[in-house]
Amino acid sequence: MNTGSGTNWFAAVALHWTGGLASASFYLPFRGVKRWSWETYWLVGGFFSWIVAPLCCAWLLVPDFWQAIHAASASTIFWTYFFGVLWGLGGLTFGLTMRYLGIGLGMAIALSYCAAFGTLMVPIYNEQFGNLLTHLYGQVILLGVLVCLAGIAVSGMAGMSKERELPEDQKQKVVKEFNFKKGIMVATFSGIMSACFNFGLTAATPIKNTAKVLLATHHASNMWNGLPSLVVLLWGGFTTNFIWCLILHLKNRSGRQYLATTSAPDENRIVTGLDGPGYSEPVGNIELPSNRVPLLNNYTLSALAGVTWYFQFFFYTMGQTKMPEAGKFSGWTLHMASIIIFATLWGVILHEWKGTSKKTHALITGGIIVLVLSTIIVGMGNYLKKKTPAKPAKPTAALVVPQHTA
Repeated sequence: MNTGSGTNWFAAVALHWTGGLASASFYLPFRGVKRWSWETYWLVGGFFSWIVAPLCCAWLLVPDFWQAIHAASASTIFWTYFFGVLWGLGGLTFGLTMRYLGIGLGMAIALSYCAAFGTLMVPIYNEQFGNLLTHLYGQVILLGVLVCLAGIAVSGMAGMSKERELPEDQKQKVVKEFNFKKGIMVATFSGIMSACFNFGLTAATPIKNTAKVLLATHHASNMWNGLPSLVVLLWGGFTTNFIWCLILHLKNRSGRQYLATTSAPDENRIVTGLDGPGYSEPVGNIELPSNRVPLLNNYTLSALAGVTWYFQFFFYTMGQTKMPEAGKFSGWTLHMASIIIFATLWGVILHEWKGTSKKTHALITGGIIVLVLSTIIVGMGNYLKKKTPAKPAKPTAALVVPQHTA
């Protein structure tokens, strides 16, 4: 019976890009949420993306998945959870990066840090980086990572070009809190903390290895071996976001929104793409047609957004099973590249780039082409690795399979 084992580069790219599409698309359902503050719909969506979806998928696809978690050492559970907490901090400060640097420059810097640290720190930690530098396949993969960073930079230039071409009133809104020094600090923090998700997946290797045994025992597909790891890792992310949303509920007195069928005047709040999470302002004297809150609609859309968000890492862990062991670290590069590609395409579809110059359009196109090229180069490197004769690898703690004791 085919258990989904073996490397397949085309399958890996398809799965990673499907995850990237999910990541770039998850915020769309939130656009339909009415008369809820950011902290309300974010926490509802987060409950589905960080608690409900991981548990349901692991339960449905990994037989006795709790055994994989229970068999892990306290150290494995702690570090997986802890990196999830740090990743949560990165996500929360990402909006502040846009606020201080603008969309183009802020996103380019934060995602560059995230792509670089998330991709390169894992092989450095596992003492594999020197091996990559001395082999052709490793050099090609690292070239692909550098090309990905260049693609992110070009995409950032497109964003900066767009901001310069905005009408004066919109431009003033974009740059009203511009602070390069503060923005660089926040972008650095956000990018490095966001990369901690990949560190958490590495820390959860013992959980994944036990899941492999469980799946093989039950003749199930090995593609699901990363799902139990996501359960623990996303507990950490939920913790960070829950605490922050609770603070905002107390500050904005918005906790009643979960059950309220009508909204109070100061609860109709707007949150822009440049604002940090929960940085919201009252709508003011704008006449609203009704103060009735569509609760069912809000819960449905928030849940849909949350589940869509989870699918980015659902497919990411599947894609990792199709990559050669020495090239798995480059999966993070594929993930980041695909997110930016699909996010840019959504911007085109939603007319966010309407009215910009030919120069900006050329930068948009160029960024996408460079990012696609980085995927091809990384693929070539992984193909070369597959053709390279295997040598005995130095054992590391991350690769030790824990044994479950009844």
